[in-house]
Amino acid sequence: MLDDKRTLLLDMDGTLLDLAFDNHFWTEQVPAALAAARGEHLNDVKQELVAAIRASEGTLAWYCLEHWSRELNFDLVAFKETVANRIRFLDGARDFLARARAAGFNLVLVTNAHPETLRIKDQQTNVTQLVDDVVCSHRVGLPKEDERFWPGLLDRVGEAPERLLMVDDSAPVLATASRFVPVTAIAKPDSRRPTRDMSPYPSVERIVDLLAE
Repeated sequence: MLDDKRTLLLDMDGTLLDLAFDNHFWTEQVPAALAAARGEHLNDVKQELVAAIRASEGTLAWYCLEHWSRELNFDLVAFKETVANRIRFLDGARDFLARARAAGFNLVLVTNAHPETLRIKDQQTNVTQLVDDVVCSHRVGLPKEDERFWPGLLDRVGEAPERLLMVDDSAPVLATASRFVPVTAIAKPDSRRPTRDMSPYPSVERIVDLLAE
């Protein structure tokens, strides 16, 4: 998959960092904290949160801590900082970054994560120090799912599309990205959940597996 590639466009959550943190944060920790703060039943809060999140899926708001802090009347940035010690690299991901860099690949982190999420996760992992460039969709003003995001990214990278590879765990992102660049999916973004079928996209279970191709 890396034959003739020069630049790797790398998602963060679920590609380099374990999505187990985010899944647990949004499905368990946030609802529990909200229920305690409001004095409401946990299941009621979970249902409300799931409905709200689904309604904004695929937009920048879906990823935006400031948006959800306002919507929920709860400081999610401060709360995320209290549980940040759970943030981890996926198995083999740190090694992959070191080996890919040593092999001469240009590594670009391309993330939909909110800047505060990126800051908190970088404090725990130093992930931005292990790549050559960082593109945050919030600063672009468009999520990766939006096809308008990609021409600007290609201009910034300055590489022929066939020399690029986008690696991501999100099917909607892969669907859009594949119109512009070759893509590969991560089939096991959450270390606590089963491997997924990512058809029709080529996939590896872990990003480090790309180096074994």
